[in-house]
Amino acid sequence: MYKTLDIERQGQTASLWLNRPDKLNPLSLETLEELTHAAKEFNRDNAIKVVTVGGRGRCFSAGADLAGFPAPGDVGAREAADAGRRMADAMEQINAVTIARIQGWCIGGGLVLAASCDLRIAAQDARFSIPEVDLGIPLAWGGIPRLVREIGPALTKELVMTCRPFDAQEALGAGFLNKTVDIEELDEAVHRMTESISSRPAFPIQATKRHVDAVTANQVGLARSWSDADSLLAGLSDPECQEARERYVQARSKS
Repeated sequence: MYKTLDIERQGQTASLWLNRPDKLNPLSLETLEELTHAAKEFNRDNAIKVVTVGGRGRCFSAGADLAGFPAPGDVGAREAADAGRRMADAMEQINAVTIARIQGWCIGGGLVLAASCDLRIAAQDARFSIPEVDLGIPLAWGGIPRLVREIGPALTKELVMTCRPFDAQEALGAGFLNKTVDIEELDEAVHRMTESISSRPAFPIQATKRHVDAVTANQVGLARSWSDADSLLAGLSDPECQEARERYVQARSKS
């Protein structure tokens, strides 16, 4: 059913894997649509209490694969630009508790995917980066309100505007991560958290999740993210932004 994802079910739990490790699990348009579909499929199975979300191979996700998206003036460009927001909303609306399992790099749209999960556990050597401004585009997909919700407005502004990478220890201290462990202990830590939650009754767990989400949604205004697609298209069309994007790609190709 899925070309870029791998889904495993084990009784009351499930695992969703980004499954393009050779490309560092990029979030192509196809992957975004598959993630949205998978999230809705999980909600058809009331037996699932916990879903873990991870990336196969050596990193969680290298972020959005802009090469596969239509050009700003092409037919369907606006809908494609909105695919990431739809994905993040669908992931956040999964009835089960979602736990992001993070190793290696977690970049841009990959960080938005992780932020759309309820809980996050990372290897201590995990690295995070939000390079969108260097690419001449705003952080879209509802990424801004989700980061404000998790780490606050000032740090969100700094990390997004400076594009500086940050490590798992800083992410933990900022409140983005629930826990960090050695890479060798990552699977066991995720398993322990999964078992701890899935062993408890589903109704109060889901009620807690929805209560917290309702409170924070009112605080950060996730509903306004519908316009992120228009900002993304504007950044892709702006001449100065196009020059910045070319510089970034050239610099990365030399590194």
